[in-house]
Amino acid sequence: MLLAWALRRLIRRGHLTLVDARGRTFEFGTAGALPAATMRLHDATLHHRLALEPELALGEAWMDGTLTTEGCTLGDLLTVLSLNLDTAPPLPWEAVGERLAPILRRLQQYNPIARARQNVAHHYDLSDRLYDLFLDSERQYSCAYFRHADESLETAQRNKMRHIAAKLAIEPGMRVLDIGSGWGGLGLYLAQTCGADVTGLTLSTEQHARSNARARAMGLHDRVRFALRDYREEAGTYDRIVSIGMFEHVGVNHYPAFFTTLKRLLVPQGAALLHAIGRMDGPGTTNAWLRKYIFPGGYAPALSEVLPVIERAGLWACDVEILRLHYAETLRHWHERFQSHRSEIAALYDERFCRMWEFYLKGAEMDFRYLRTMVFQIQITRRIDALPPTRDYMVDWEQMHA
Repeated sequence: MLLAWALRRLIRRGHLTLVDARGRTFEFGTAGALPAATMRLHDATLHHRLALEPELALGEAWMDGTLTTEGCTLGDLLTVLSLNLDTAPPLPWEAVGERLAPILRRLQQYNPIARARQNVAHHYDLSDRLYDLFLDSERQYSCAYFRHADESLETAQRNKMRHIAAKLAIEPGMRVLDIGSGWGGLGLYLAQTCGADVTGLTLSTEQHARSNARARAMGLHDRVRFALRDYREEAGTYDRIVSIGMFEHVGVNHYPAFFTTLKRLLVPQGAALLHAIGRMDGPGTTNAWLRKYIFPGGYAPALSEVLPVIERAGLWACDVEILRLHYAETLRHWHERFQSHRSEIAALYDERFCRMWEFYLKGAEMDFRYLRTMVFQIQITRRIDALPPTRDYMVDWEQMHA
């Protein structure tokens, strides 16, 4: 069987048991070794699909229930696969896709304003209740910052906002632009804690309505407002610009426009902070299943794709920090909360939706925990002297506001 041949090449660590659609059992790896998992196939077409297009077929089979686990969880199965993917030799037919990847990824990431709005709506305009059920109380839908392993999700997300505010060195009255403002949590934090005047941009109608309602309820609507607008449509100038978890939706074709716009919107002594998911192994492509079902048009870039564009825009990259396992822990918390509310989410949508999202959350956790995905924060200025010459001010500010 083609699938058995492919798995025999793949599994070198741990142990995987496969029960195919005909009831035959195959063993891969070392018997008795950990981690271990068992998967059962209920559709004979998977015998070839999982070997020929594993990225797409594995997630779809899980969603459809034609692939299940026995005596283990989805997380156990994905752990075994992820631990082996990093060192597995490529399959012969994968070479064709690798040659086409540089061309295809530019088409996949073509995100003019109209398409960007459609892509955002696909994910962020889902039921408002859904995000209440698995995010923290501030609805921070990006990597948290765990200073200690036993911190709660709420604490870690508060840490993240404080960490970002410290890097921005905001003074009271400064005008701040939040590109990709989500449900408004960071903008409201910067107004309350730093005394900033904040404008947030989002392309999600659900986020736009929710964030403005929060600003009114908190009595901050005179200093914080959120607009349903693309960053390329923004005018005016700002002392500080922040963008958290939005750059993944820009697309490599549009990086020059993003940083040119950022430079145009920053005052000469301004500073910006870019926080985004990235990859440590150079340019690549987005997982086919993730691109189709979760984040159409999305892409997590390598720093080698981002820093040269910052340089060509005539901007300073003043500070770069890599957050490694923080997102794995964030996703673990999200997955646990999602599962604890699974029946309610199934009532909002259906069981297939639940299986799709658990595959997304647990699969993403494996990427950050075992593979080559990370988060980077780049501090950017127009001028060399826009910020203090050492990082001490960041530490001092965080300690003061802890």
